Amino acid sequence: MIKIYITVKPNAREDKVEQIGEREYKVSVKAAPIQGKANIGVVNALAEHFKVTKAEVNITGGYFGKKKIVEIGWH
Repeated sequence: MIKIYITVKPNAREDKVEQIGEREYKVSVKAAPIQGKANIGVVNALAEHFKVTKAEVNITGGYFGKKKIVEIGWH
């Protein structure tokens, strides 16, 4: 399992994951930050980027903010 720190940019033109540090990422998602839709977009984008299932991506901190802590586990 790996713990990463992300900054989310909602309402972006495309879904994109950029590494900006050793364990820091910038995640752009098309979804708006309404009713958890941006968080779903974050999980989807990270699952695709790290080539894991969505169930292996868990937002553990910052659920309601732009700065989040995410755990990614390979099973």
